[in-house]
Amino acid sequence: MTDGVEAPADHPLFDGYLTHLSSERRLAALTVENYARDVRDLLELVGTTPIERLTVHDVRRFVARLHAQGLGGRSLARKLSAWRGFFDYLARDHGLTANPAAGLKAPRSPKRLPASLTPDEAASLLDGADEDALPLRDRAMFELIYSSGLRLAEVLGVRLEDIDLAAGTVRVLGKGSKTRVVPVGAQAIAAVERWLPERALMANAEERVLFVSRRGGRLHPRTVQARLTARAKAHGLDAKVHPHVLRHSFASHILQSSGDLRAVQELLGHASISTTQVYTHLDFQHLAKAYDAAHPRARKKT
Repeated sequence: MTDGVEAPADHPLFDGYLTHLSSERRLAALTVENYARDVRDLLELVGTTPIERLTVHDVRRFVARLHAQGLGGRSLARKLSAWRGFFDYLARDHGLTANPAAGLKAPRSPKRLPASLTPDEAASLLDGADEDALPLRDRAMFELIYSSGLRLAEVLGVRLEDIDLAAGTVRVLGKGSKTRVVPVGAQAIAAVERWLPERALMANAEERVLFVSRRGGRLHPRTVQARLTARAKAHGLDAKVHPHVLRHSFASHILQSSGDLRAVQELLGHASISTTQVYTHLDFQHLAKAYDAAHPRARKKT
């Protein structure tokens, strides 16, 4: 018997299974305890029913009962894995003819809304009297991510010829090598305009990307992360802010104001609307000019 694990007195097979896990499979003691806890839950659900009579319908009912009690998808998936291992052991050593947990999947946990800033927090992060070259670059870069919902790889890949400041658009290369053209808000346009003269002095002659390092070449993603984290702390934001938080904030703020899920799907470059639905459960609505009307930094200050 493994120390610290209490086996149900009316299920002697439980003891043998724990010995199998610790002695034959040589699992760590904590792992054995976790398996023991999950199998003990199974045996309590089984009650007086002989294990050899269990069917897939019984196990499915057990999962449903635990789910109704509030157990999430990940926890149920872990329990099912432990139960399958227990039944496999019984089939190998004790003549069980079928594994009633085979093929069963746990219900999916609901997707959590990604972390995002409030509009006021975003304004606090992005506003400021930046004058030096690198802070000007950082502000332009972060404004563009938040303004247009860009991924980090997308903003780092933007070339000079990809952004049209007069038209207020930027062309980006997204996942799956798919190109999309998205709007750029007035605040981001102004920030990029302030950065361009500094870029001309800093960039290597052959470099075409919009945002370059202090050495004139391409920026490393980790550098961008570190710069954003430092900026967030300097502006009094407690939450850990990374570039994807700005993208999430963009999506959340557009949806909160417009409810136009289809528009946000296009702006984010999601192949499926189901990916965008993580941000909201709102019904689809058709709102003309959703971006200009909704984004808190798309309009010029009066």
